[in-house]
Amino acid sequence: MTHRPISRRDAIRAGAGLTAVALGPARAAAANAPTPEQQAGRRVIFSYSGSAVPQPLLDQIRAGTVGGVIFFADNVTGLDQIASEIRRLEAAARRAGPAQAPLLLMTDQEGGRIRRLPGGPVMSQKEIGAASDPLASAGRAGETAGRLLAGVGMNVNLAPVLDVHRVEGDFADRLGRSYSTDPAVCGRLGAAFVTAQQQAGVAATVKHFPGLGAAGAGENTDLRPVTLDVSRADLQRVDQPPYATAITAGVELVMPSWAVYPALDRARPAGLSPVVLRELRDRFGFRGVTVSDAINAGALTAFGTYAQRAVTAAQAGIDLILVCSQRVADGQAVVAGLAGALRNGRLDRGDFDAAGARVAALRRALG
Repeated sequence: MTHRPISRRDAIRAGAGLTAVALGPARAAAANAPTPEQQAGRRVIFSYSGSAVPQPLLDQIRAGTVGGVIFFADNVTGLDQIASEIRRLEAAARRAGPAQAPLLLMTDQEGGRIRRLPGGPVMSQKEIGAASDPLASAGRAGETAGRLLAGVGMNVNLAPVLDVHRVEGDFADRLGRSYSTDPAVCGRLGAAFVTAQQQAGVAATVKHFPGLGAAGAGENTDLRPVTLDVSRADLQRVDQPPYATAITAGVELVMPSWAVYPALDRARPAGLSPVVLRELRDRFGFRGVTVSDAINAGALTAFGTYAQRAVTAAQAGIDLILVCSQRVADGQAVVAGLAGALRNGRLDRGDFDAAGARVAALRRALG
C-alpha cells in the first residue's frame, strides 16, 4: 500500500505544524515499535489445560505477547474440536496485527505411542526402522503427520526423534522412539520424515541434540536431572551424525536435550549451554530456529524459576521457549522475565533481535 506525502496544509489542518510533520514518521515508528513484552512474548510458546482455550490466553494473544501454543492430549477431544479451538486462537492473533500472525501451533505427533491427536503415524520410529522398506515407511509417516496437523491448523510438529539408542529397553527404545542403533539409519529415516512432513506444510523439529540415545531406561529429563557421561568422540561418531543429515535436508527447528554432557559442558544441560548451542550453529551450520524442551522439566530444578531458566536458555542461544506446564500464568511469568532481562541488559540486544528474526522468518514461511 502506498501513502501520499503529508502536505503543509494537511499538517496545519491537523493542528500539528511543520515540526510535527518533520517528526511524525519517527514518532509513528516509535509508537508502532513492539514493547519488550511483545518482543519477549513472540519467543514464548504457551500451553493450557482442558479442551477449551482459556480467556487469559486469548487476551495474551490479542496483546501481542504470545509466539504460539503447544497442544497436549487433554486439549484434544477430536479433530473438529481442536480445529475449532485453533480458529479461536488465530482470530485472536489477527486482532493483534500482522506481526502476531501466524502463531506457531505445535504438538508432539511422533508416531506409535507418542501422539497427541487421533490419527497417524500409527507406526513408531522403532517399527519404521524394522519395516521391510524403512525409508518409504519414514516418508509416509512424515506425510501422514504433516497432513493431519495441517488439516486442523497446526504448523509445527516436535518430531522426529533422532536419538540413536544403544541397547534394547533403554530410554529411547522402550517407547519406540528410536529408529536404530545405527547413526546412518537414524539420519536417513529422520531426513525422510522431515522432508515429507515439510512438503505437507508443517515444520519439523529434530530432537534431542546432541542426542539422548545413551540414556538408560530410567533417565528421563522430564522428571529429574540426567548426566550422560559420553565421550566427545562417541557423541561425534554416534549421536550427532543424524543431525547433520537432517540439517542438510532442511529441517526448520532443532530441540536440544536437557541432559548434561560433561564432555561438552560439565555445568549446564545442553539447552542451557552456549558451548553446545554454538556447536550446533558453527559446526553443523544450522541457521533455523532452536526450540527448548519443556522449561518446567524436572531436569532444571537447580536452575531457578521458570522465568530464570528461560533467561538462561535465551542467553545460551535458544530462540523459542516451551512452557509446557499447561498454566497460562507460567507463560506470562516467562514473558515478564525475558522482557525484564532485555530491559536491564542481561540479554544482549543484538542476540535477542537475531533470535526474534529467526522466529519471525519461520512464522512468515508457515503463513
